[in-house]
Formats: sequence, C-alpha cells, structure tokens
Amino acid sequence: MTSRNGVRINRRPYVHIDSQTVRDTAMSYRALGILTYLLDQSEDWQVKSEQLSKGEGREGRDAVRKALHELARRGHYRLERRRFRNGQNAMGTAISEFRVEQWAKDYVTFGENLTVPVVEQEDGSFQVHYPDGSFGTDGFTTEAAGAEPDLDDELEEETPAEEPETPASPAPKPSQAAKPAAAKKAPAKKATPKVSAEEPKEAAAQKAAEKALLDADAEEVAKWWWVDAEKRYGPYVGDKRGYLGMRKQVRNALEKGYTKNQCGKALIRAAKHWPSAQQWQDALGIVTNHIQPRNAGGRVPYNDAATWGGPGDSTSIIPGATNAPPPSTPADDDHDDATFGIVERP
Repeated sequence: MTSRNGVRINRRPYVHIDSQTVRDTAMSYRALGILTYLLDQSEDWQVKSEQLSKGEGREGRDAVRKALHELARRGHYRLERRRFRNGQNAMGTAISEFRVEQWAKDYVTFGENLTVPVVEQEDGSFQVHYPDGSFGTDGFTTEAAGAEPDLDDELEEETPAEEPETPASPAPKPSQAAKPAAAKKAPAKKATPKVSAEEPKEAAAQKAAEKALLDADAEEVAKWWWVDAEKRYGPYVGDKRGYLGMRKQVRNALEKGYTKNQCGKALIRAAKHWPSAQQWQDALGIVTNHIQPRNAGGRVPYNDAATWGGPGDSTSIIPGATNAPPPSTPADDDHDDATFGIVERP
C-alpha cells in the first residue's frame, strides 16, 4: 500500500474493461455489473436473460432485460441476426468494453430493438443491413480505444511495376494541304528529367528495411514485457489477442519516435499485461515528462529508482536500457512457448 488509508485489493485473473466505461455516470451500477459479467464469459457462451437472472443474489429476468436495453442504449451491447455468405443464418451477441457510438445510433434506428441484422462481407467483416436497404459499418472499428487492426499483419509495400514499352507507330505523312501548316516550327518542349527504374525499387527496399527494424524492436520489447509482467502479476488469462495488441502498441510508439527504454518504462508504469489505449498514452506521457503523475489520495509519484531498483535487479533490464546485458541468443527465448491468436471482439 502507498497510503495508510489506501485501498487494499485481492487480485486474481481480471476482466479487462475500459476506464471511461467504469466512470460513465449515465450508466447504472446494475448495467455496469452485467456488462462486467458478460465480458468475463467465453466467446461460445450464450447470453440469455433467464440465465443471467439465476443464482442467489441475482435480480429478476425483467430487471436483467431492462439492464440489457440500457447497455444497448449506451452502445455496449446488442443482438445480431447474422447472414453469412454461404446463405446460413445465426443469432449472436455483440459486446464492447467501450462505448460504440454506432451501436447507440443503431439502437435508435431499429426502434430500440436489441436485434440488428448484419451481413457477412468478402473479407469476413460484417455490415449492418438497414431498413431502407442500405448497408453501413457494424461499429467494430478496431481503432477505437486503442485496439489495433490486423494485429499480426502489416501492409506490404508494393514496388510499382514497370510499364512495357510499346513501339511508336510511324507518323502519317502530312497531306499537301497540311504541308504549309506542318512547316511551321512547333515550340520546343521542356526536357523532362528521366527517372531511373531503380529509384522506386531502392525506396521500397529502404521502407522494407525500416519496417523490419521496427518489427524487430517491437518484438524485443514485447517479449521482455510478457515475461516480466508474468513475474509481477501472474500468468495472463485475458483476451487471447493480448500479446499481439500490446506488441502493436509498442510498435506504434516506436514508429512515433519513442525509444525502446521509454516503452519499457511505460509498460511498467501502466501496470498491465496489455494496457488500454488511454493507459498506454498516459504512461508514455508520464515517463517522457509530458504528463505529471496523479498524486490523489496520498499516492506516491512515479520514481525511477523505486520502480527499477538497482542494476542487479533483473526486472530493471529492459530493451534499450543502459544497464542491459548483450542481446539474448535464440536459446534464451526457448521458455517463451505461448501461442497467441486474434479473437474477433472489440
């Protein structure tokens, strides 16, 4: 504890939920509690008000349904009537830990009905099918709240293909009537500098090299933090895309000019295996002295020495640190045998 009158917390595997959602004063505690419970379920769990109302201390089915409508109104919940490309149909639930404005708008558009029809697209995403026959986004924008699009895939830089040269057709001979006009000297055209075909290839190669360097640095920091975070907070049991999401956050920060050492300090400051977008941005701002750490309730401000310890402390050795040992060999990473995947949830 950092203060005698501070909060003591028993921690176990936790539910990841956006801080802005928790502090949404327009949402009742009943709805917030049900949302938290839903986020803690596996993806194959079926959401039913009858099931949610069962158990000692639970509220009745009508109260649960009212809370689900409240979550839909706030942009956190909806039912989806899904039509797939193979012609099959299915009912499913969509839940978001952060507010999705499009979901809140769709709730009104469909007459405050929980069910929204969606249609699968060629890329596997879904679009909402509106009553007027038009289609629109389903609100699963991965840019919101720091979540990242295609966490394990990057856009490939394409080298422009050289256009094949076509032989010039011989110019037609001018007619007798056109000879006097053709005899007039045309104004000289300015010479256009020739661009070597090698230049686009060199630029593409340079971009590919920069991308590979960023990927390698991000992977180095991410691997270090995943091992260090397990020592600090225990094994990670959250969203399966946690490692990929955290690695993408680190890569974006490196691309914006932050150093590996600053990213490592920010991860320790955020105190999460996979911090939310806001937690990540705040932590980067604090370690680079752009944001002053909060000191409410007698909390001790961030201190490098207190957090990192001495040079002999293994947790202080992060990629890019001045006291870091030589880079590890591939054999040192054999213990990191976890497999991570991407889960389709916001």
